[in-house]
Amino acid sequence: MRSPDPSRRRFLTLTASAASLTALGLPAAAAASPAARPARPDHEPDFGPNVFVYDPSTPVAEIQSTLDRIFTAQEHNEMGLDRYAVLFKPGRYEVDARLGYYTSVAGLGAHPDDVEIHGAVRVVGQPDPNSPAGISALTNFWRSAENLAVTPTDWSNQWAVSQASPMRRVHVKGILWLEPGNGGYSSGGFIADSKVDGITINGSQQQWLTRDSELGGDWTNGVWNQVFSGVIGAPAQGFPDPPYTTLPTSPVVREKPYLFVDGAGRWRVAVPRLRRDTAGTTWAAGTPSLPLADFFVARPTDSAKRINTELARGRHLLLTPGVYRLDRALRVRRPNTVVLGLGMPSLVPTTGDAALRIEDVDGVRIAGVLVDAGPVESEVLVEVGAGRCHRSHATNPISLQDVFFRIGGPYAGRAVTSLVVNSRHTLIDNIWAWRGDHGNPGTIGWTVNTADTGVIVNGDDVTAYGLFVEHYQRWQTVWNGERGRTVFYQSELPYDPPSQAAWRSPTGDGWASYKVAPHVRTHEAWGLGVYAYFNQGVDIRCDRAIEAPRRAGVRFHDAITVFLNGSGGIERTINEAGTPVVGSYGTSPVVSYP
Repeated sequence: MRSPDPSRRRFLTLTASAASLTALGLPAAAAASPAARPARPDHEPDFGPNVFVYDPSTPVAEIQSTLDRIFTAQEHNEMGLDRYAVLFKPGRYEVDARLGYYTSVAGLGAHPDDVEIHGAVRVVGQPDPNSPAGISALTNFWRSAENLAVTPTDWSNQWAVSQASPMRRVHVKGILWLEPGNGGYSSGGFIADSKVDGITINGSQQQWLTRDSELGGDWTNGVWNQVFSGVIGAPAQGFPDPPYTTLPTSPVVREKPYLFVDGAGRWRVAVPRLRRDTAGTTWAAGTPSLPLADFFVARPTDSAKRINTELARGRHLLLTPGVYRLDRALRVRRPNTVVLGLGMPSLVPTTGDAALRIEDVDGVRIAGVLVDAGPVESEVLVEVGAGRCHRSHATNPISLQDVFFRIGGPYAGRAVTSLVVNSRHTLIDNIWAWRGDHGNPGTIGWTVNTADTGVIVNGDDVTAYGLFVEHYQRWQTVWNGERGRTVFYQSELPYDPPSQAAWRSPTGDGWASYKVAPHVRTHEAWGLGVYAYFNQGVDIRCDRAIEAPRRAGVRFHDAITVFLNGSGGIERTINEAGTPVVGSYGTSPVVSYP
């Protein structure tokens, strides 16, 4: 497979919202919905103007028109403000759902097969002059498909995405195609609790995590880092050639909450159980649920004070699509609170506080939100537990699922650290923490969108599936807790250090992407990829991609470094292990360490 041009994310046209910036330096409110809305019966919940709910009685032409108009508005709206969700009640629909930015399509059945899409739920490539055939998926971010079945009426269902574009609880009754076509570049990706009846065409996907799913056909190939955890029908372990890391089971998981309508027409939120040593989907088992009436259904116009009042009353929180500007952190203090985003809602702290603070309590679930750094630097964007936490949550952990962070892009945000996890036994499931390498004019630069570190884990017994952490200015990920586990890690080092002097850590040139603290006695990670592209025309070196204490209890399986393009490079993969990838395309795999 040809190496992708790593300047990939800088050449696509960015379409900003037409709205002007407010006095705070933040974008104005999202535009009105681009499509006519179906009538809402009196007993139906009101999710606001950017959520569309359909049942099989709705004319197909009306549904298709809405899908097409949303896609036209969102296809290139990468740094825009509009957010959408399209929800399907149980039944059969003959539609072609193309997903652009900040668009979620989901079924409302208790089982994925309750909603049958005959046609497609798909993501296509975008024009890219630096990619084969002039097309790529390298900036296909921030969209999702969930809880439905799709029978492709073309030869496959295309899902050509990169980071922050999960597919969950989806039954593909045919072939799944993960690249944009003709070898066009792509940098995904995440699938969980899903089933594919046919083959899966990986194609150009540089890396991918498939978790607790079922593959009925072959997985066609790999590029650098394809990881399978608890996947029935997964390819055999083969890293580095083929680059498959295969774990027969996932050690401990809990699937993401989801909205559904029960057989009596009542709206509920499913809250899946904790499971251990798992493989395959969860669909056969019953799932506990909560009535939607127990949730505060928030709008972007609601203040942080109002939302916190509802949380303090013991209500759960459903965030409808839009951008929430917060003058103080949202605080989750009660055990078992569910915070669920619908349609990629964004939380933006405007005063330098965090966006979200979670107390060290059992069972909190945070899912489906995008957190943007604001114009005043925050010390942290999301904090799980405060300080050193000793309480065990082994039987009912806090979970973060499809939680995405962004520093810069729509505006010049700043935050020292994006995510700090202090609570023990926390589950992390598909995180993309991204210091932007491209965005609206004036929002990107070494001294503009500043951010030290993406993820810091201080709590013990934390398990992470799918850590995507990119372009931060110091360590990307720091692990201080004991008995931590990571299944799949993807990281690009920052593109833009202006000099080696500006990018030098206490231990040498550059900052390791993945750092395990010297005091840690036990840690284990599988399937790690760290990539270098220094684009300032300066010879920048990173002494090691992964830095960890050399002891028997700290173990790494299947790690790789890649020189993409530019100048400089990475000297070693893990501590002293591996070979340099410097000056031209190259890879350095390490199968086992120490």
